[in-house]
Amino acid sequence: MNYVYLKRLYAKRAELEAKLELHDARYCFGEEEVDDGTDSDLRQRLSEISDEIDELESGRAARTG
Repeated sequence: MNYVYLKRLYAKRAELEAKLELHDARYCFGEEEVDDGTDSDLRQRLSEISDEIDELESGRAARTG
């Protein structure tokens, strides 16, 4: 298993989560320009990365069984 790659995926997911939190906070404070599709893009990218992490982790669990 490539632990370095998995670690990078965790870091990227954390970065995207932070961006999404900031985006949501800006939206809550009424910044109109925030409603530009960034929310759905961030959520999609988070989902893709989380799925990839799940695949890698389930493969690791199956091998170490």
